[in-house]
Amino acid sequence: MAAKDQANTRFSALTEINAANVKNLKPAFTFSTGVLRGHEAAPIVVGGTMYVVTPYPNYLYALDLTKPGGPVKWKFDPKPNASAQGVACCDVVNRGVAFADGKVFMNTLDAFTIAVDATSGKELWRTKLGEFKMGETITMAPLVVKDKVLVGNSGGELGVRGWLSALDTKTGKLAWRAYSTGPDKDVLIGPNFKPHYAKDRGKDLGVSSWPADAWKIGGGTVWGWLSYDPEADLIYYGTGNPGPWNPEQRPGDNKWTSGIFARKADTGEARWYYQMSPHDLHDYDGVNEHILVDLPINGSTRKVLIHPDRNGYLYVMDRLSGQVLSATPFVPITSTEGVDLQSGQLKYNPRTEPHVGQTVRNICPASPGAKDWQPSAWSPRTRLLYIPHQNLCQDAETYDTSYIAGTPYVGLDAKLHPGPGGNRGVFTAWDPVAGKKAWAIAENFPVWSGALVTGGDVVFYGTMEGWFKAVDAKTGALLWQFKTGSGIIGQPISYRGPDGKQYIAVLSGVGGWAGAIVAGDLDPNDGSAALGFVNAMKDLPQHTDKGGTLYVFALP
Repeated sequence: MAAKDQANTRFSALTEINAANVKNLKPAFTFSTGVLRGHEAAPIVVGGTMYVVTPYPNYLYALDLTKPGGPVKWKFDPKPNASAQGVACCDVVNRGVAFADGKVFMNTLDAFTIAVDATSGKELWRTKLGEFKMGETITMAPLVVKDKVLVGNSGGELGVRGWLSALDTKTGKLAWRAYSTGPDKDVLIGPNFKPHYAKDRGKDLGVSSWPADAWKIGGGTVWGWLSYDPEADLIYYGTGNPGPWNPEQRPGDNKWTSGIFARKADTGEARWYYQMSPHDLHDYDGVNEHILVDLPINGSTRKVLIHPDRNGYLYVMDRLSGQVLSATPFVPITSTEGVDLQSGQLKYNPRTEPHVGQTVRNICPASPGAKDWQPSAWSPRTRLLYIPHQNLCQDAETYDTSYIAGTPYVGLDAKLHPGPGGNRGVFTAWDPVAGKKAWAIAENFPVWSGALVTGGDVVFYGTMEGWFKAVDAKTGALLWQFKTGSGIIGQPISYRGPDGKQYIAVLSGVGGWAGAIVAGDLDPNDGSAALGFVNAMKDLPQHTDKGGTLYVFALP
């Protein structure tokens, strides 16, 4: 799976490559995907085969690792509908595939989930989950839990209604679907739903916390990372922003958007929920990863989830109850003034609250958040979380907007700019017990790649200029770097090859929301393009070009 394990640690226990010898890393082979858009996926390795999925048109490759150069064993072309490209808000990305029971499970941009025979590359089943003509796409990596493959939708900027769906791995038949808005029966909320905080309790809050019928086009999409605790038998995932971005059009808390659900795997029944950003003012979502670990908190070991949110706070929560144990800023914040741990309430800063017709300046973090989808890595050796993220603020003006199916439903003009210090990216090592950073590396551009940490105490990440870097997990010291052909927004992995050697692999290919200026050939003079991200990335085309290449590295 893309995250290495169901706890989302992205930790590889392999130690052949370590802090002392990583400087000797050399390319083992490369592979061109034939696609020039944002490559956000993690390759996965099963036995002697590597599986790589591309952005639209979502080619799935099986590479033979038992032979020099990793030749193609088979290529599967799902032939997604080309029109789906027109409703993808933030590039036509795909974040990875999952393997189980001899099948590779993949999602396509036009909202299908497909099971492919891992040996032959033949399609076994295909299930339509959404309607791209209404604005629904799928960009997330699926997660397999027991006999279910879990998939959520994208499209929160087009007024779709978010959901998480569970499909039978054998047949592709829909087992359950939990919506992020609407009445309790649609959200799969029943008598066993017990949120820790009073603000999340009540009947049909997914309706009453919205203006009349607004929940039907209210967002809350599920396009980020899923975790699973087999002991508790709970799935954890975050829900996306409410629609539209203009908050004055949707008074209320807008349940169940921009929050975290815990659900039973077999039925989807909700057990608890916590809303990080009620009545989300700044498109902060809640879809970032949840890392499941056991930590010593106030003298006792607690089963926690760690969640670095777009709103700028690093949440440590009891994963059995949903109680927030700590919520600490990991970036400069002007949009809010802290989290009340007694009530669980986020305290908004009235100075940066958007109002129609007013330009609000220096909102930090910006709409892509302190960090976006790009996943962190956890080392059980250093007890640190390695967070790739951005340092961006924005000026924003809201306006009234109307809903038209399949078109943008936003109501906000933003212009992003570098945050304090002028650098646009940071790679931070964070101690969740102490609630402070251990070290941090400033980067010129947002760090839009995933992170990987290994048993050799090496951390890997990529930059949008195309540098693939290895740093010391304890100190952050740069140990090695390699310049790839395009900006890196993919997720690095480590694997043991059929020859017994340790390898490191990453996809290079700039794009995504941050790299849309390059991947989408956007005008650098239009600062409002890509929902305002272009304003912060005008110089990116001078530093990198389009690409689509897999790089695999090993020691000589």
